[in-house]
Amino acid sequence: MLFKSLIDKARSTINTKHHLRHQLLSMLRLRVVLYTLILLMSFIFQGSQFQFIFIPLNLLLFLVFTVYIVSFFSAFFLLVFEGDLRTFGFGQNLLDTFFVAMLIFFSGSSHSTFTSVFFFPIISGGLILPKRGGIIAATGATVLYGCLIFLETYGLYPSYLVSYIKLPVVNPVISLNYLTINGLSFYLAALVSTLFGIRLQKAEIALTASLKKYGKLAILYERIFDNISTGIITIDSAGTITSANNAVRDITGIYPNALIGKTLFNALPCIRLSFENQRLTTDFTKNNGISVRIGYAFMDIAQDNNNPNPGNHGDKIITLKDISEIEKLERQVRQTEKLAAIGMMSASIAHDFRNPLTAISGSAQVLAAEFSSKDNKDYTNYELSNIIIRESDRLIDTIADFLLFSRPEQTNCDWFSLQSCFDEAIQVLTASPDWSTSIIISMNFKSTVDIWADRRQMFTVFSHLIQNGLAFCPEGAEVIQISATEIKAHDTEDGNDAVKITIADNGSGLEAGVEELIFEPFYTTRPDGTGLGLAIVKQTIEEHHGQITAHNQEESGAIFTILLPIPYQD
Repeated sequence: MLFKSLIDKARSTINTKHHLRHQLLSMLRLRVVLYTLILLMSFIFQGSQFQFIFIPLNLLLFLVFTVYIVSFFSAFFLLVFEGDLRTFGFGQNLLDTFFVAMLIFFSGSSHSTFTSVFFFPIISGGLILPKRGGIIAATGATVLYGCLIFLETYGLYPSYLVSYIKLPVVNPVISLNYLTINGLSFYLAALVSTLFGIRLQKAEIALTASLKKYGKLAILYERIFDNISTGIITIDSAGTITSANNAVRDITGIYPNALIGKTLFNALPCIRLSFENQRLTTDFTKNNGISVRIGYAFMDIAQDNNNPNPGNHGDKIITLKDISEIEKLERQVRQTEKLAAIGMMSASIAHDFRNPLTAISGSAQVLAAEFSSKDNKDYTNYELSNIIIRESDRLIDTIADFLLFSRPEQTNCDWFSLQSCFDEAIQVLTASPDWSTSIIISMNFKSTVDIWADRRQMFTVFSHLIQNGLAFCPEGAEVIQISATEIKAHDTEDGNDAVKITIADNGSGLEAGVEELIFEPFYTTRPDGTGLGLAIVKQTIEEHHGQITAHNQEESGAIFTILLPIPYQD
Protein backbone atom coordinates (compact mmCIF):
# COMPACT_ATOMS: atom_id res chain seq x y z
CA MET A 1 0.00 0.00 0.00
CA LEU A 2 1.06 3.57 -0.63
CA PHE A 3 0.45 4.51 2.99
CA LYS A 4 2.61 1.69 4.30
CA SER A 5 5.51 2.44 1.95
CA LEU A 6 5.55 6.10 2.98
CA ILE A 7 5.51 5.17 6.65
CA ASP A 8 8.39 2.70 6.15
CA LYS A 9 10.42 5.40 4.44
CA ALA A 10 9.68 7.86 7.19
CA ARG A 11 10.65 5.39 9.90
CA SER A 12 13.88 4.52 8.10
CA THR A 13 14.91 8.18 8.13
CA ILE A 14 17.64 8.53 10.77
CA ASN A 15 18.95 11.54 12.55
CA THR A 16 22.10 13.38 11.52
CA LYS A 17 24.36 11.79 14.14
CA HIS A 18 23.35 8.27 13.28
CA HIS A 19 23.70 9.06 9.59
CA LEU A 20 27.25 10.36 10.10
CA ARG A 21 28.12 7.22 12.09
CA HIS A 22 26.88 5.10 9.21
CA GLN A 23 28.98 7.07 6.71
CA LEU A 24 32.13 6.74 8.84
CA LEU A 25 31.62 2.99 9.08
CA SER A 26 31.32 2.90 5.29
CA MET A 27 34.61 4.80 5.03
CA LEU A 28 36.32 2.23 7.28
CA ARG A 29 34.98 -0.59 5.11
CA LEU A 30 36.27 1.12 1.98
CA ARG A 31 39.68 1.50 3.63
CA VAL A 32 39.86 -2.25 4.23
CA VAL A 33 38.72 -2.97 0.65
CA LEU A 34 41.28 -0.52 -0.79
CA TYR A 35 44.27 -2.02 0.99
CA THR A 36 43.05 -5.51 0.24
CA LEU A 37 43.04 -4.60 -3.48
CA ILE A 38 46.53 -3.14 -3.16
CA LEU A 39 47.71 -6.39 -1.60
CA LEU A 40 46.14 -8.42 -4.43
CA MET A 41 47.67 -6.13 -7.08
CA SER A 42 51.09 -6.62 -5.54
CA PHE A 43 50.68 -10.40 -5.83
CA ILE A 44 49.38 -10.21 -9.38
CA PHE A 45 51.99 -7.81 -10.76
CA GLN A 46 54.91 -9.18 -8.76
CA GLY A 47 57.79 -9.99 -11.16
CA SER A 48 60.60 -8.49 -13.19
CA GLN A 49 58.53 -8.15 -16.34
CA PHE A 50 56.58 -5.24 -14.78
CA GLN A 51 58.26 -1.87 -14.38
CA PHE A 52 56.84 -1.18 -10.92
CA ILE A 53 58.41 -0.67 -7.55
CA PHE A 54 57.10 -3.42 -5.34
CA ILE A 55 57.03 -3.41 -1.58
CA PRO A 56 58.58 -6.44 0.05
CA LEU A 57 55.90 -8.92 1.01
CA ASN A 58 56.68 -8.82 4.71
CA LEU A 59 56.39 -5.02 4.86
CA LEU A 60 53.24 -5.00 2.76
CA LEU A 61 51.58 -7.67 4.92
CA PHE A 62 52.59 -5.79 8.05
CA LEU A 63 51.11 -2.55 6.67
CA VAL A 64 47.88 -4.19 5.54
CA PHE A 65 47.54 -6.10 8.80
CA THR A 66 48.04 -2.85 10.71
CA VAL A 67 45.30 -1.21 8.60
CA TYR A 68 42.98 -4.15 9.36
CA ILE A 69 43.62 -4.00 13.11
CA VAL A 70 43.25 -0.21 13.29
CA SER A 71 40.08 -0.30 11.18
CA PHE A 72 38.53 -3.05 13.31
CA PHE A 73 39.14 -1.26 16.61
CA SER A 74 38.06 2.07 15.08
CA ALA A 75 34.79 0.51 13.94
CA PHE A 76 34.17 -1.01 17.37
CA PHE A 77 34.94 2.30 19.07
CA LEU A 78 32.67 4.13 16.62
CA LEU A 79 29.72 1.89 17.50
CA VAL A 80 29.96 2.68 21.23
CA PHE A 81 31.29 6.25 20.98
CA GLU A 82 28.76 8.93 21.99
CA GLY A 83 31.04 11.96 21.66
CA ASP A 84 31.75 14.31 18.75
CA LEU A 85 31.75 12.12 15.65
CA ARG A 86 33.14 14.88 13.43
CA THR A 87 36.34 14.99 15.52
CA PHE A 88 36.54 11.21 15.24
CA GLY A 89 36.12 11.54 11.47
CA PHE A 90 38.89 14.13 11.21
CA GLY A 91 41.19 11.78 13.12
CA GLN A 92 40.36 8.89 10.76
CA ASN A 93 41.10 11.09 7.73
CA LEU A 94 44.50 12.01 9.11
CA LEU A 95 45.12 8.35 9.95
CA ASP A 96 44.31 7.45 6.34
CA THR A 97 46.78 10.04 5.05
CA PHE A 98 49.41 8.51 7.35
CA PHE A 99 48.74 5.00 6.00
CA VAL A 100 48.99 6.31 2.44
CA ALA A 101 52.23 8.11 3.27
CA MET A 102 53.69 4.88 4.65
CA LEU A 103 52.54 3.02 1.52
CA ILE A 104 54.20 5.62 -0.71
CA PHE A 105 57.38 5.71 1.40
CA PHE A 106 57.85 1.92 1.11
CA SER A 107 56.98 1.94 -2.62
CA GLY A 108 59.44 4.63 -3.83
CA SER A 109 58.33 8.02 -2.47
CA SER A 110 58.10 10.33 -5.50
CA HIS A 111 58.58 7.29 -7.78
CA SER A 112 55.67 5.40 -6.16
CA THR A 113 52.70 4.34 -8.26
CA PHE A 114 50.42 4.80 -5.21
CA THR A 115 50.62 8.60 -4.89
CA SER A 116 47.03 8.90 -6.16
CA VAL A 117 45.83 6.91 -3.13
CA PHE A 118 46.14 10.20 -1.20
CA PHE A 119 42.90 11.20 -2.92
CA PHE A 120 40.98 8.54 -0.95
CA PRO A 121 41.11 10.32 2.45
CA ILE A 122 40.79 13.72 0.74
CA ILE A 123 37.65 12.89 -1.24
CA SER A 124 36.05 10.87 1.59
CA GLY A 125 36.78 13.73 4.02
CA GLY A 126 35.24 16.28 1.65
CA LEU A 127 32.08 14.20 1.11
CA ILE A 128 31.52 12.92 4.64
CA LEU A 129 32.80 15.95 6.58
CA PRO A 130 32.14 18.90 4.27
CA LYS A 131 33.75 22.34 4.75
CA ARG A 132 36.72 21.05 6.79
CA GLY A 133 37.17 17.31 6.30
CA GLY A 134 38.62 17.52 2.80
CA ILE A 135 40.82 20.52 3.61
CA ILE A 136 42.26 18.86 6.71
CA ALA A 137 42.97 15.66 4.76
CA ALA A 138 44.55 17.68 1.90
CA THR A 139 46.73 19.56 4.38
CA GLY A 140 47.83 16.34 6.04
CA ALA A 141 48.56 14.74 2.67
CA THR A 142 50.58 17.77 1.53
CA VAL A 143 52.63 17.88 4.74
CA LEU A 144 53.34 14.15 4.71
CA TYR A 145 54.15 14.18 1.00
CA GLY A 146 56.53 17.07 1.66
CA CYS A 147 58.24 15.01 4.35
CA LEU A 148 58.61 12.10 1.89
CA ILE A 149 60.17 14.41 -0.74
CA PHE A 150 62.51 15.81 1.90
CA LEU A 151 63.61 12.32 2.96
CA GLU A 152 64.05 11.22 -0.64
CA THR A 153 66.09 14.31 -1.53
CA TYR A 154 68.56 13.48 1.15
CA GLY A 155 68.60 9.77 0.34
CA LEU A 156 66.63 8.64 3.33
CA TYR A 157 64.57 5.75 1.97
CA PRO A 158 64.62 1.95 2.35
CA SER A 159 67.69 0.19 1.07
CA TYR A 160 65.79 -2.13 -1.29
CA LEU A 161 64.84 0.95 -3.35
CA VAL A 162 68.44 1.64 -4.40
CA SER A 163 67.99 -0.39 -7.54
CA TYR A 164 64.98 1.73 -8.47
CA ILE A 165 66.00 5.21 -7.31
CA LYS A 166 69.22 6.93 -8.25
CA LEU A 167 70.60 9.20 -5.57
CA PRO A 168 69.58 12.66 -6.75
CA VAL A 169 71.48 15.85 -6.34
CA VAL A 170 69.99 18.06 -3.64
CA ASN A 171 67.87 20.54 -5.58
CA PRO A 172 65.28 22.40 -3.47
CA VAL A 173 63.62 23.83 -6.61
CA ILE A 174 62.79 20.37 -8.02
CA SER A 175 61.61 19.19 -4.65
CA LEU A 176 59.41 22.26 -4.29
CA ASN A 177 58.05 21.67 -7.77
CA TYR A 178 57.04 18.08 -6.85
CA LEU A 179 55.43 19.30 -3.66
CA THR A 180 53.61 22.22 -5.30
CA ILE A 181 52.10 20.18 -8.13
CA ASN A 182 50.86 17.40 -5.87
CA GLY A 183 49.81 19.80 -3.12
CA LEU A 184 47.70 21.83 -5.55
CA SER A 185 46.17 18.60 -6.81
CA PHE A 186 45.32 17.60 -3.25
CA TYR A 187 43.67 20.95 -2.44
CA LEU A 188 41.81 21.02 -5.74
CA ALA A 189 40.39 17.56 -5.01
CA ALA A 190 39.51 18.72 -1.48
CA LEU A 191 37.70 21.79 -2.87
CA VAL A 192 35.70 19.83 -5.43
CA SER A 193 34.77 17.06 -2.97
CA THR A 194 33.81 19.67 -0.35
CA LEU A 195 31.45 21.39 -2.81
CA PHE A 196 29.87 18.06 -3.66
CA GLY A 197 29.69 17.17 0.04
CA ILE A 198 27.92 20.41 0.93
CA ARG A 199 25.38 19.94 -1.85
CA LEU A 200 24.92 16.30 -0.83
CA GLN A 201 24.42 17.30 2.78
CA LYS A 202 21.78 19.89 1.83
CA ALA A 203 20.03 17.36 -0.35
CA GLU A 204 20.01 14.83 2.50
CA ILE A 205 18.60 17.40 4.94
CA ALA A 206 15.87 18.38 2.46
CA LEU A 207 15.11 14.73 1.75
CA THR A 208 14.93 13.92 5.45
CA ALA A 209 12.57 16.84 6.08
CA SER A 210 10.40 15.80 3.13
CA LEU A 211 10.26 12.19 4.30
CA LYS A 212 9.30 13.29 7.80
CA LYS A 213 6.60 15.55 6.39
CA TYR A 214 5.23 12.88 4.10
CA GLY A 215 5.60 10.33 6.88
CA LYS A 216 3.39 12.42 9.18
CA LEU A 217 0.87 12.89 6.38
CA ALA A 218 0.96 9.17 5.64
CA ILE A 219 0.32 8.34 9.30
CA LEU A 220 -2.53 10.85 9.35
CA TYR A 221 -4.02 9.44 6.15
CA GLU A 222 -3.68 5.90 7.47
CA ARG A 223 -5.44 6.82 10.71
CA ILE A 224 -8.24 8.50 8.78
CA PHE A 225 -8.41 5.53 6.42
CA ASP A 226 -8.59 3.00 9.27
CA ASN A 227 -10.91 4.97 11.58
CA ILE A 228 -13.47 6.36 9.16
CA SER A 229 -16.88 4.75 9.63
CA THR A 230 -17.36 4.19 5.90
CA GLY A 231 -15.84 1.00 4.53
CA ILE A 232 -13.29 1.60 1.76
CA ILE A 233 -11.93 -1.03 -0.65
CA THR A 234 -9.57 -0.43 -3.56
CA ILE A 235 -9.14 -2.84 -6.45
CA ASP A 236 -6.80 -2.90 -9.45
CA SER A 237 -7.72 -3.31 -13.09
CA ALA A 238 -7.90 -7.10 -12.67
CA GLY A 239 -10.44 -6.78 -9.84
CA THR A 240 -7.95 -7.81 -7.14
CA ILE A 241 -8.41 -6.12 -3.76
CA THR A 242 -5.35 -3.99 -2.94
CA SER A 243 -6.47 -2.37 0.31
CA ALA A 244 -9.33 -2.32 2.81
CA ASN A 245 -9.90 -0.41 6.04
CA ASN A 246 -11.18 -1.47 9.45
CA ALA A 247 -14.73 -0.31 8.71
CA VAL A 248 -14.96 -3.08 6.10
CA ARG A 249 -14.33 -5.58 8.90
CA ASP A 250 -17.06 -3.98 11.05
CA ILE A 251 -19.55 -4.10 8.16
CA THR A 252 -18.78 -7.50 6.65
CA GLY A 253 -17.08 -9.31 9.53
CA ILE A 254 -14.06 -10.06 7.29
CA TYR A 255 -10.62 -8.79 8.32
CA PRO A 256 -8.82 -6.53 5.78
CA ASN A 257 -5.78 -8.83 5.62
CA ALA A 258 -8.07 -11.69 4.57
CA LEU A 259 -9.43 -9.59 1.69
CA ILE A 260 -6.18 -8.21 0.26
CA GLY A 261 -4.98 -10.28 -2.70
CA LYS A 262 -8.37 -11.84 -3.42
CA THR A 263 -10.61 -10.86 -6.28
CA LEU A 264 -13.67 -8.81 -5.42
CA PHE A 265 -15.94 -11.39 -7.03
CA ASN A 266 -14.62 -14.20 -4.83
CA ALA A 267 -14.42 -12.20 -1.60
CA LEU A 268 -17.68 -10.23 -1.88
CA PRO A 269 -19.74 -11.79 -4.69
CA CYS A 270 -22.81 -9.74 -3.78
CA ILE A 271 -21.16 -6.50 -4.93
CA ARG A 272 -21.70 -5.77 -8.59
CA LEU A 273 -19.85 -2.88 -10.23
CA SER A 274 -22.51 -2.00 -12.78
CA PHE A 275 -23.44 1.67 -12.37
CA GLU A 276 -20.66 4.09 -11.49
CA ASN A 277 -21.27 6.98 -9.04
CA GLN A 278 -24.66 5.55 -8.03
CA ARG A 279 -25.68 4.33 -4.61
CA LEU A 280 -26.39 0.61 -4.88
CA THR A 281 -27.70 -1.77 -2.23
CA THR A 282 -27.30 -5.47 -1.54
CA ASP A 283 -27.96 -8.02 1.17
CA PHE A 284 -24.91 -9.61 2.82
CA THR A 285 -24.77 -12.47 5.32
CA LYS A 286 -21.83 -12.48 7.75
CA ASN A 287 -20.02 -15.62 8.85
CA ASN A 288 -22.02 -15.59 12.10
CA GLY A 289 -25.28 -15.75 10.15
CA ILE A 290 -26.33 -12.14 10.72
CA SER A 291 -27.75 -10.48 7.61
CA VAL A 292 -27.05 -6.82 6.95
CA ARG A 293 -28.15 -4.39 4.29
CA ILE A 294 -25.13 -2.80 2.59
CA GLY A 295 -25.15 0.35 0.51
CA TYR A 296 -22.18 0.79 -1.79
CA ALA A 297 -20.84 2.93 -4.61
CA PHE A 298 -17.68 2.89 -6.71
CA MET A 299 -15.67 5.12 -8.99
CA ASP A 300 -12.44 5.06 -10.94
CA ILE A 301 -9.36 6.38 -9.18
CA ALA A 302 -8.36 9.61 -10.93
CA GLN A 303 -4.95 9.57 -12.62
CA ASP A 304 -2.34 12.32 -12.37
CA ASN A 305 -2.06 13.87 -15.83
CA ASN A 306 1.38 15.29 -15.03
CA ASN A 307 2.76 11.90 -13.99
CA PRO A 308 0.60 9.18 -15.49
CA ASN A 309 1.16 5.63 -14.36
CA PRO A 310 -0.24 3.19 -16.89
CA GLY A 311 -0.05 0.41 -14.32
CA ASN A 312 -2.80 2.06 -12.26
CA HIS A 313 -5.24 2.45 -15.14
CA GLY A 314 -8.58 0.90 -14.24
CA ASP A 315 -8.09 1.00 -10.47
CA LYS A 316 -11.32 1.59 -8.55
CA ILE A 317 -12.36 2.65 -5.07
CA ILE A 318 -15.47 1.15 -3.47
CA THR A 319 -17.26 2.63 -0.45
CA LEU A 320 -19.47 0.50 1.81
CA LYS A 321 -22.03 1.47 4.46
CA ASP A 322 -24.25 -0.62 6.69
CA ILE A 323 -27.64 0.91 5.95
CA SER A 324 -29.76 -1.55 7.93
CA GLU A 325 -30.58 1.01 10.61
CA ILE A 326 -30.90 3.82 8.06
CA GLU A 327 -33.49 1.91 6.05
CA LYS A 328 -35.30 1.01 9.27
CA LEU A 329 -35.40 4.69 10.22
CA GLU A 330 -36.56 5.59 6.73
CA ARG A 331 -39.42 3.12 7.04
CA GLN A 332 -40.29 4.56 10.43
CA VAL A 333 -40.22 8.09 9.03
CA ARG A 334 -42.48 7.08 6.16
CA GLN A 335 -44.82 5.36 8.60
CA THR A 336 -44.80 8.42 10.84
CA GLU A 337 -45.58 10.65 7.88
CA LYS A 338 -48.49 8.39 6.94
CA LEU A 339 -49.79 8.40 10.50
CA ALA A 340 -49.40 12.17 10.66
CA ALA A 341 -51.41 12.55 7.47
CA ILE A 342 -54.05 10.15 8.81
CA GLY A 343 -54.06 12.05 12.10
CA MET A 344 -54.60 15.38 10.39
CA MET A 345 -57.41 13.94 8.31
CA SER A 346 -58.96 12.26 11.35
CA ALA A 347 -58.73 15.47 13.36
CA SER A 348 -60.52 17.31 10.60
CA ILE A 349 -63.23 14.64 10.43
CA ALA A 350 -63.57 14.61 14.23
CA HIS A 351 -63.94 18.37 14.28
CA ASP A 352 -66.68 18.12 11.65
CA PHE A 353 -68.44 15.41 13.70
CA ARG A 354 -68.56 17.47 16.88
CA ASN A 355 -71.09 20.05 15.66
CA PRO A 356 -73.66 17.46 14.45
CA LEU A 357 -73.23 15.51 17.71
CA THR A 358 -73.86 18.68 19.70
CA ALA A 359 -77.04 19.28 17.69
CA ILE A 360 -78.14 15.67 18.20
CA SER A 361 -77.49 15.90 21.95
CA GLY A 362 -79.36 19.20 22.20
CA SER A 363 -82.34 17.87 20.22
CA ALA A 364 -82.43 14.72 22.35
CA GLN A 365 -82.48 16.84 25.51
CA VAL A 366 -85.48 18.77 24.15
CA LEU A 367 -87.27 15.49 23.35
CA ALA A 368 -86.46 14.09 26.77
CA ALA A 369 -87.93 17.17 28.42
CA GLU A 370 -91.06 16.89 26.29
CA PHE A 371 -91.48 13.14 26.97
CA SER A 372 -91.14 13.73 30.71
CA SER A 373 -93.69 16.54 30.89
CA LYS A 374 -96.94 16.02 32.81
CA ASP A 375 -99.07 16.33 29.74
CA ASN A 376 -97.13 13.81 27.70
CA LYS A 377 -95.46 11.16 29.80
CA ASP A 378 -93.86 8.64 27.46
CA TYR A 379 -91.31 6.67 29.51
CA THR A 380 -90.07 4.54 26.59
CA ASN A 381 -89.19 7.47 24.41
CA TYR A 382 -87.81 9.27 27.46
CA GLU A 383 -85.37 6.42 28.12
CA LEU A 384 -84.41 6.30 24.45
CA SER A 385 -83.77 10.03 24.48
CA ASN A 386 -81.51 9.66 27.53
CA ILE A 387 -79.53 6.95 25.74
CA ILE A 388 -79.06 9.32 22.79
CA ILE A 389 -77.94 12.10 25.14
CA ARG A 390 -75.53 9.83 27.06
CA GLU A 391 -73.89 8.32 24.00
CA SER A 392 -73.70 11.69 22.23
CA ASP A 393 -71.93 13.19 25.25
CA ARG A 394 -69.54 10.24 25.34
CA LEU A 395 -68.71 10.74 21.64
CA ILE A 396 -68.25 14.46 22.20
CA ASP A 397 -65.79 13.74 25.06
CA THR A 398 -63.93 11.21 22.90
CA ILE A 399 -63.64 13.68 20.04
CA ALA A 400 -62.42 16.35 22.47
CA ASP A 401 -59.69 13.99 23.74
CA PHE A 402 -58.73 13.05 20.19
CA LEU A 403 -58.44 16.69 19.13
CA LEU A 404 -56.45 17.51 22.27
CA PHE A 405 -54.01 14.69 21.52
CA SER A 406 -53.65 15.46 17.80
CA ARG A 407 -53.40 19.23 18.31
CA PRO A 408 -51.67 19.82 21.65
CA GLU A 409 -52.17 23.26 23.09
CA GLN A 410 -49.33 25.65 23.76
CA THR A 411 -47.99 25.45 27.30
CA ASN A 412 -48.23 28.66 29.40
CA CYS A 413 -46.49 27.91 32.67
CA ASP A 414 -46.90 29.77 35.94
CA TRP A 415 -46.67 29.11 39.67
CA PHE A 416 -49.87 27.84 41.30
CA SER A 417 -51.01 25.77 44.27
CA LEU A 418 -51.05 22.04 43.67
CA GLN A 419 -53.82 21.49 46.22
CA SER A 420 -56.12 24.04 44.64
CA CYS A 421 -55.70 22.39 41.22
CA PHE A 422 -56.62 18.99 42.67
CA ASP A 423 -59.58 20.55 44.50
CA GLU A 424 -60.92 21.95 41.24
CA ALA A 425 -60.49 18.62 39.41
CA ILE A 426 -62.23 16.70 42.23
CA GLN A 427 -65.03 19.28 42.39
CA VAL A 428 -65.78 18.86 38.67
CA LEU A 429 -65.59 15.06 38.91
CA THR A 430 -67.99 14.90 41.87
CA ALA A 431 -70.55 16.87 39.89
CA SER A 432 -70.82 14.01 37.39
CA PRO A 433 -73.93 11.81 37.69
CA ASP A 434 -71.63 8.73 37.63
CA TRP A 435 -69.81 9.81 40.80
CA SER A 436 -70.25 7.37 43.67
CA THR A 437 -70.60 8.50 47.24
CA SER A 438 -68.34 5.64 48.34
CA ILE A 439 -65.27 7.13 46.66
CA ILE A 440 -62.54 8.30 49.05
CA ILE A 441 -59.81 10.66 47.83
CA SER A 442 -57.07 11.57 50.29
CA MET A 443 -54.40 14.19 49.63
CA ASN A 444 -51.29 13.64 51.73
CA PHE A 445 -49.10 16.68 51.12
CA LYS A 446 -48.64 20.18 52.45
CA SER A 447 -50.92 22.89 51.15
CA THR A 448 -47.86 25.08 50.50
CA VAL A 449 -46.60 22.91 47.66
CA ASP A 450 -46.58 24.90 44.42
CA ILE A 451 -45.72 23.71 40.92
CA TRP A 452 -44.52 25.46 37.76
CA ALA A 453 -46.88 24.34 34.99
CA ASP A 454 -49.88 25.19 32.83
CA ARG A 455 -52.80 25.12 35.30
CA ARG A 456 -55.46 24.23 32.73
CA GLN A 457 -53.41 21.37 31.25
CA MET A 458 -52.52 19.98 34.68
CA PHE A 459 -56.24 20.07 35.55
CA THR A 460 -56.80 17.75 32.57
CA VAL A 461 -53.87 15.49 33.61
CA PHE A 462 -55.11 15.07 37.19
CA SER A 463 -58.71 14.47 36.04
CA HIS A 464 -57.62 11.72 33.64
CA LEU A 465 -55.42 10.00 36.24
CA ILE A 466 -58.14 10.04 38.92
CA GLN A 467 -60.78 8.76 36.48
CA ASN A 468 -58.42 6.04 35.25
CA GLY A 469 -57.70 4.89 38.81
CA LEU A 470 -61.36 4.83 39.79
CA ALA A 471 -62.21 2.69 36.74
CA PHE A 472 -60.18 -0.21 38.21
CA CYS A 473 -61.11 0.21 41.90
CA PRO A 474 -63.52 -2.28 43.53
CA GLU A 475 -67.06 -0.96 43.40
CA GLY A 476 -68.21 0.51 46.70
CA ALA A 477 -64.67 0.68 48.16
CA GLU A 478 -62.87 3.08 45.84
CA VAL A 479 -59.78 4.74 47.37
CA ILE A 480 -57.44 7.23 45.64
CA GLN A 481 -54.35 8.46 47.52
CA ILE A 482 -52.49 11.55 46.31
CA SER A 483 -49.11 12.66 47.66
CA ALA A 484 -46.52 15.25 46.65
CA THR A 485 -42.99 16.08 47.83
CA GLU A 486 -40.14 18.29 46.69
CA ILE A 487 -36.93 16.42 45.80
CA LYS A 488 -33.44 17.83 45.38
CA ALA A 489 -31.27 17.80 42.28
CA HIS A 490 -28.95 15.02 43.46
CA ASP A 491 -31.92 12.63 43.58
CA THR A 492 -33.07 13.27 40.00
CA GLU A 493 -31.69 11.93 36.73
CA ASP A 494 -31.36 15.33 35.03
CA GLY A 495 -29.80 17.02 38.06
CA ASN A 496 -32.63 19.55 38.62
CA ASP A 497 -34.94 20.13 41.58
CA ALA A 498 -38.41 18.71 41.00
CA VAL A 499 -41.83 18.06 42.51
CA LYS A 500 -42.78 14.39 42.80
CA ILE A 501 -46.53 13.71 42.55
CA THR A 502 -48.01 10.22 43.05
CA ILE A 503 -51.58 9.07 42.42
CA ALA A 504 -52.30 5.55 43.73
CA ASP A 505 -55.45 3.42 43.66
CA ASN A 506 -56.57 0.20 45.34
CA GLY A 507 -57.59 -1.52 42.14
CA SER A 508 -56.40 -4.67 40.44
CA GLY A 509 -53.13 -3.14 39.29
CA LEU A 510 -51.34 -3.31 35.94
CA GLU A 511 -50.85 -6.43 33.88
CA ALA A 512 -47.25 -7.56 33.51
CA GLY A 513 -45.36 -5.86 30.68
CA VAL A 514 -47.86 -3.06 29.99
CA GLU A 515 -46.17 -0.34 32.07
CA GLU A 516 -45.07 1.45 28.89
CA LEU A 517 -47.88 0.34 26.58
CA ILE A 518 -50.60 2.06 28.61
CA PHE A 519 -49.21 5.43 27.51
CA GLU A 520 -49.45 4.53 23.82
CA PRO A 521 -52.31 6.12 21.85
CA PHE A 522 -55.46 3.95 21.53
CA TYR A 523 -54.14 1.27 23.90
CA THR A 524 -56.79 0.43 26.49
CA THR A 525 -58.02 -2.50 28.59
CA ARG A 526 -61.34 -0.85 29.50
CA PRO A 527 -64.45 -1.77 27.49
CA ASP A 528 -65.58 1.86 27.42
CA GLY A 529 -62.07 3.35 27.11
CA THR A 530 -60.70 5.29 24.11
CA GLY A 531 -57.00 4.75 24.81
CA LEU A 532 -56.32 8.50 24.65
CA GLY A 533 -56.50 9.58 28.30
CA LEU A 534 -53.08 8.35 29.44
CA ALA A 535 -51.54 9.25 26.07
CA ILE A 536 -52.70 12.85 26.63
CA VAL A 537 -51.29 12.71 30.17
CA LYS A 538 -47.83 11.60 28.98
CA GLN A 539 -47.81 14.08 26.13
CA THR A 540 -48.67 16.94 28.49
CA ILE A 541 -46.08 15.93 31.11
CA GLU A 542 -43.35 15.70 28.44
CA GLU A 543 -44.36 19.15 27.14
CA HIS A 544 -43.56 20.34 30.67
CA HIS A 545 -40.12 18.56 30.42
CA GLY A 546 -41.27 16.15 33.11
CA GLN A 547 -41.55 12.37 33.45
CA ILE A 548 -44.35 9.96 34.25
CA THR A 549 -44.09 6.28 35.15
CA ALA A 550 -46.50 3.60 36.29
CA HIS A 551 -46.03 0.42 38.31
CA ASN A 552 -47.86 -1.80 40.75
CA GLN A 553 -47.85 -1.25 44.48
CA GLU A 554 -46.60 -3.95 46.83
CA GLU A 555 -50.07 -4.70 48.28
CA SER A 556 -52.59 -3.87 45.55
CA GLY A 557 -53.37 -1.29 42.96
CA ALA A 558 -51.32 0.83 40.60
CA ILE A 559 -49.38 4.00 41.29
CA PHE A 560 -48.56 6.76 38.80
CA THR A 561 -45.53 8.93 39.54
CA ILE A 562 -45.03 12.36 37.99
CA LEU A 563 -41.82 14.40 38.16
CA LEU A 564 -42.21 18.09 37.28
CA PRO A 565 -38.98 20.12 37.19
CA ILE A 566 -38.67 23.27 39.27
CA PRO A 567 -37.07 26.10 37.28
CA TYR A 568 -33.91 27.66 38.67
CA GLN A 569 -34.52 30.88 40.57
CA ASP A 570 -31.93 33.50 41.49
